[in-house]
Amino acid sequence: MHYWAGSGQEYEGLGALLPAHLRLLAPDLPGFGAEPVPAGFDFSVAHYADWLARFVAVHGLTDYALLGHSMSGKMALALAARRPAGLRHLLLLSPSPPTPEPMSDADRAAALAAFGQVAEAEKTFRTITQRPVDAALHQSIIADNLRCARPAWDAWLQQGSREDISAQMAALQVSCSVMVGARDRAITPATQRAQTLPWLPPGTALRVEPGVGHLLPIEAPKAVAAFVRKNIG
Repeated sequence: MHYWAGSGQEYEGLGALLPAHLRLLAPDLPGFGAEPVPAGFDFSVAHYADWLARFVAVHGLTDYALLGHSMSGKMALALAARRPAGLRHLLLLSPSPPTPEPMSDADRAAALAAFGQVAEAEKTFRTITQRPVDAALHQSIIADNLRCARPAWDAWLQQGSREDISAQMAALQVSCSVMVGARDRAITPATQRAQTLPWLPPGTALRVEPGVGHLLPIEAPKAVAAFVRKNIG
């Protein structure tokens, strides 16, 4: 699952790097990419977890891992805490922590005001990436940012990122692995150590990838593929 203001397209380069026996499904989440918003959807972490559970059921998945990046890491944690049948592992890439995501009021206001603005999308791109990105990928990242539904954009900033689901983590029993870019300025390695790892099962590993920013699947697809293979084969 993808990051806020992104889409499932971020995993296009990853699929070819995985073993043939692994099938990668990368949906657009409601309000992002091409996925419409279901009737009555309230953009809460719980509703996104409900949507993911239905996605798993529709695709008949009975032996699978969840891979959540940034925003969707929190949603993956919420679903995993429900102990769904068939879930074997939880892989988290620079996840939004179970506790409220650290963000200043000024940064939140600036992000809300940035909706739909090309110059602001470019500024975000420069903030969340550290390695050079192919021009076509660069343009797809900008396009994803600009096609977000306004309610989904605002709801994550005002509601979802602030949700505290840490109490649910006591029910988390599936094995977990976390990966973050060493130069991630959006959700730093220090934040993962302080606000994510303490809520995960004892012994959960944290992989810090050198020279990488927030967009791990795009900046370092080979490293992410190795991370997946190491943890789920």
